[in-house]
Amino acid sequence: MVLIRRIEDLCGTEREVDNGNWTSRRLLLAGDGMGFSLHDTLIRAGTTTEMQYRHHLEAVYCIAGKGRVEVVDTGKVFEICEGTVYALNGNERHLLTADTEMRMVCVFNPALVGPEVHDENGIYPLLHATEQGVGQ
Repeated sequence: MVLIRRIEDLCGTEREVDNGNWTSRRLLLAGDGMGFSLHDTLIRAGTTTEMQYRHHLEAVYCIAGKGRVEVVDTGKVFEICEGTVYALNGNERHLLTADTEMRMVCVFNPALVGPEVHDENGIYPLLHATEQGVGQ
């Protein structure tokens, strides 16, 4: 089966999630059966978002904009611009700061179900598609 989705078809649906600092258009989710989720995410200029994925691994590819990622525990800062990929394979707590609007392609494993947003600690909960009935 071939799955086709377009960003414009996701706008205003449950697959478009806005959390103030960012808007995530969730192209592939757990219910799509790919084993990972794929997101087109806009990070608003002038924002800093604290995140830590305790239940997921994330890879992020910047296709537009400029900013930086800071690993909280080490204080290491990495400049991010168009053509840069970063991967968080150690569940690192990190700060993402956008100097300009950034457009990112994000991949999560395990796949997100759909409605996830960061909790007070910057963490996505681990949801299951069968429990939520979304992401189909």
